[in-house]
Amino acid sequence: MTRIAIENPVEMYAVRLGDDALVLGHRLSEWSSNAPFLEEDLALSNVALDYIGRARMFYTYAGQLRNDGTTEDDYAYLRDCRDYYNLLIHELPRGDFAFSMARQYLVDVFNLAYLAELQQSRDESLAAIAGKAVKESTYHLRRSNDWIMRLGQGTRESLRRLQDAVVELWGFTPELFAMDALEIDLLAQGIAVDRAALRDSWDRQVRATLEAAGVTMPEPDWQVDGGRQGVHTEHLGHLLGELQFVQRAYPGLEW
Repeated sequence: MTRIAIENPVEMYAVRLGDDALVLGHRLSEWSSNAPFLEEDLALSNVALDYIGRARMFYTYAGQLRNDGTTEDDYAYLRDCRDYYNLLIHELPRGDFAFSMARQYLVDVFNLAYLAELQQSRDESLAAIAGKAVKESTYHLRRSNDWIMRLGQGTRESLRRLQDAVVELWGFTPELFAMDALEIDLLAQGIAVDRAALRDSWDRQVRATLEAAGVTMPEPDWQVDGGRQGVHTEHLGHLLGELQFVQRAYPGLEW
């Protein structure tokens, strides 16, 4: 695979956000033809397309910053695991429906607040992308919030599955709020979002919803990180093997 060296901090920031969107979009696309019923099959496919479209916007902007002919396809298909910088929660296998909806809810609450702040970025391109994506995230959160309540207040089995999913996911959520040196520097320039400042409001909103759904909140006794440094779970390699298969089989293919 071709290694794309990224030296521009704003390019790296855009690629990180693109990686988050592409990887979660791929996970959601795995529900196509597999969702519990037809309407949800269509809905999840559309949400997946929203994320993939968001990834394309971030990658396209990153390529414009390089100004060397690098395209969105290069970022998506020509990098291996260690050169992906998505947060780990996005790459976890789709699991059962309760797991996917729990992850989606946790991420949707974060994304809506994050994108609202990114609209204020001094980088006009990033602000414009956020302005488009925040509208989608408003719809995404409405959907996932409804599903949390339906699963939690449904049957004992649906509540058990939701509870198990939240417990499994909880240690991956602190990484949503971790600021490294790159983002701290871009924040000082008015470009990046202070993701750490979003944690308290996220926690209040998430706890209120999950408790209303009947979920017992997990203890914060473990957490993981590493996604922003290219250190991933074993699941990302399998995901990329599928996502990048055609490009690996037919290098340089365009469509």
